[in-house]
Amino acid sequence: MTPARDSTVPDALGDDLRAAFDPRSIAIVGASDNADKLGGRVLQFLQRFGFRGGIYPINPTRAEVQGVKAYPAFDALPEVAELVVIAVPGDQAVQAVEQCGRHGSRVAVILSAGFGETDDAGRAQERRMVEIARRSGLRLIGPNSQGIANFANGAIGNFSTMFVETDPVDGPVAIVTQSGGSFAVPFGLLRGQGVGVRYANAIGNQCDVTVSELAIAAARDPQIKLLLLYMEGIPDANHLAAVGAIARERRLPVLVVKSGRTAAGQRASMSHTGSLATEDRVVDAFLEYHGLKRVNDLGDLAKAAELYLQGWRPEGRRLVVISNSGTACVLTADAATGVGLPINELTPETRAALGKVLPSFASTVNPVDITAALLSNSRLFGDILPIIAKDPGADIFLISVPVSGRGYDLEAFARDAAAFVKSTGKPVVMAVPQPKVAERFKQAGLPVFTLESQAVAALDQFVGLHEALENACEARALSPAVLVEKMPGGGTELVLNEADALALAGKHGVPVVPHRLCVSADQVAAAAVEFGGRVAVKGCTNAVTHKSDVGLVCLNVQGDAAARAAWDEVTAAAEKQSIRLDGVLVARMVSGRREFIVGAHRDPTFGPVLTVGDGGKYVEHLPDVQVLMGGSTQAEIRRAVQRLRVAPILAGVRGEPPMDVDALVTLVASVGRLMVDEPDVVSLDLNPVLVGALGEGCMALDGVVVKRTAT
Repeated sequence: MTPARDSTVPDALGDDLRAAFDPRSIAIVGASDNADKLGGRVLQFLQRFGFRGGIYPINPTRAEVQGVKAYPAFDALPEVAELVVIAVPGDQAVQAVEQCGRHGSRVAVILSAGFGETDDAGRAQERRMVEIARRSGLRLIGPNSQGIANFANGAIGNFSTMFVETDPVDGPVAIVTQSGGSFAVPFGLLRGQGVGVRYANAIGNQCDVTVSELAIAAARDPQIKLLLLYMEGIPDANHLAAVGAIARERRLPVLVVKSGRTAAGQRASMSHTGSLATEDRVVDAFLEYHGLKRVNDLGDLAKAAELYLQGWRPEGRRLVVISNSGTACVLTADAATGVGLPINELTPETRAALGKVLPSFASTVNPVDITAALLSNSRLFGDILPIIAKDPGADIFLISVPVSGRGYDLEAFARDAAAFVKSTGKPVVMAVPQPKVAERFKQAGLPVFTLESQAVAALDQFVGLHEALENACEARALSPAVLVEKMPGGGTELVLNEADALALAGKHGVPVVPHRLCVSADQVAAAAVEFGGRVAVKGCTNAVTHKSDVGLVCLNVQGDAAARAAWDEVTAAAEKQSIRLDGVLVARMVSGRREFIVGAHRDPTFGPVLTVGDGGKYVEHLPDVQVLMGGSTQAEIRRAVQRLRVAPILAGVRGEPPMDVDALVTLVASVGRLMVDEPDVVSLDLNPVLVGALGEGCMALDGVVVKRTAT
């Protein structure tokens, strides 16, 4: 395998993990004659699937296991076992790890359970095992692992019953999961589709080697065309970023199921940003940033596999539907509209050309209903596909054949559809409910689904992944991924007062409201006169972040007398509540079209994270927010803004002028740069950010910043 290089991600995979996929020799600790035991099944699989390296059962009580010479201990082996499969319990497994290290093994797969997944004692035992392994450079997969498998060379360190029930076949798909059950589902579904799987890995507790690390190794194999991941936790964001870097370089589709859609670990104490950017939203943003496609469940991992393996690169998501059933046309149009696959009108030129081929009672609009005329003219598919392919609104095709069988020239249908795909590279999927009819199209190499809704769902995922991958390729070429650095421990967190927060934002290019920090009634009055018109008078303190809730804000203040009265009101409220003020902030009252919130925080796993959304005081109760990674480009930020629920009004409605989205996007990008340039900033909120009409710009009116300071 030739590694893909990306200077922004770690290259931590060397000969140690090569031994996981391509070992020269394998030892099995706990090898058994009983193929229903863990060590017995691994030994059986190694022989059954043709591993050609050294196979060394280790069993101190047997001279031979399953017909293979056995050895009492590591020091009796004729060579170093690069990969060791450990299938003995508890303390015996820990002892085996120590023996592996002394022996010089590179990787140990620990099938044994009863460690970190159980209780405190199990977790302590697991930590001790990791410490022992690290002293010798041994890498550990597991414990509580179902094991790893490479069907290209028969290196099977996996005891899955799936390999007994479903014949494995080498193929262009790699599966790397955290648990055994999560690996078996997509494996079984893919084999049911006739798709081969090369790597089948279920690694368990991730005490050392993670899902992401094995995914890197699999992604580097040029024969892998689809990578499927299941993750319960992401302990190593940089290795997952490395998977994304390889995916972008190879244009490799990577699908991810990340379970545990919770808000655990969110930072909500000091800012809106923490409560809005939940852990799950951040996972979504991180995957999108790197070009990896998150899907909902294990079935989703396999449902569009045949599309990815065609090597298609769709030019867009505009769908053309062709069927010999009006009902199928309507149902497909409904399903496509529901997932956002537009069914555009065909051009007059296309319709005119179709009218010369189709009978007068057929439909030349999209969806194209060719009716029962297909029974009498088997050339219809072959005649109309090239015509529609020239239409600028035809990116992907769905052909539904719910009515077929005897009397229909199925060979011609399949041949013409396959020839069209080969000549144009346009993605085409079939919806065929009759198994015998479907088989003809499958034999022609076309992806076939039973129902139109299934075909539409697969197309939607397929196109969505390619959009995400191409967007990430373009964005990371302009703004490379940044290594996530762990936040240092220790220190204390300090909330800046509003004046200091706005000053920090302004330093990094964020437009902030004109303001003055005053320490007397005279200064407040002078500032109010200087700004002219209406001003806001606010207590400036780092003790309170929601100042209006405690009477520290006076709005629409105008003139000398009103300014002095506002000073008295704010300082009295502070004194009454024992709130220490650093002064009183006088800010110009400005108008605009709409309030937004822009924020950022430093996620302990994923690094700087941005939020942008509809603003005002109800942001936490009526959240309309998008989450992005800190290094996002302006194009990525713009797409995020367009996903907001309020996006339809940004362009102007009912005679209103459009809003200055460009200015908002630029402000968010400035906040992203601030988070990169100021590593001691833990979180930042700008709320509200007032956005004006097109050309009027935007402005941050208030800010909260939390910094980590050294002890």
